[in-house]
Amino acid sequence: MRRCVIVGGAPIERAQELRAYLRADDCMIYCDCGLRHEKALGRAPDLIVGDFDSCERPRVSAETIVLPHVKDDTDTFFAAKEALHRGFRDFLLLGMIGARLDHTLGNLALLRMLARADASALIVDDYSEMEIVAGETFVSNAFPYFSLLPLGGAARGVSVTGAKFPLRDAVLEPDSSLGVSNEPLPGETARIRAEEGTLLLVRVKRG
Repeated sequence: MRRCVIVGGAPIERAQELRAYLRADDCMIYCDCGLRHEKALGRAPDLIVGDFDSCERPRVSAETIVLPHVKDDTDTFFAAKEALHRGFRDFLLLGMIGARLDHTLGNLALLRMLARADASALIVDDYSEMEIVAGETFVSNAFPYFSLLPLGGAARGVSVTGAKFPLRDAVLEPDSSLGVSNEPLPGETARIRAEEGTLLLVRVKRG
């Protein structure tokens, strides 16, 4: 099954690094002003989605879904739901993390929505990768830091091995910073497991 790449409008400064994540057969969905990243990413849209309040509606041959300005879903949420409806279950999300904290948090919620739909999803920005921990997950020592943040309540039964700060059957609460800024041990791969709750893993590519 092809993977779906959804491109939002947040800034992308290191497009060359992000291009390395792309696959030849990816389905590319650009959301509204996310179209400004088309040239830098080097991939034409398969689908364009948006209410076009932040950019002019493009006059191109690619399939385009024009959304109303007043709606319940953001452009990126609509794009993800549309992709799920079309059968996609593997997602790469770009242009999701930016200066607008409200949109950033909304896009992190998108990870949780996709996880609940039994889809895998990875957000990549200029500094990190972000995904929901589902069962067991790993962080290679190519990443100098990683953080674990509970979403929507406490995460229980959290275990971390192969890291500077190990955990065993721990509880991570939303009002605690216990899971922030850990490090894989030199020459090792950190192993993370969560038994209960929703845990956001942030792999930090650079300090």
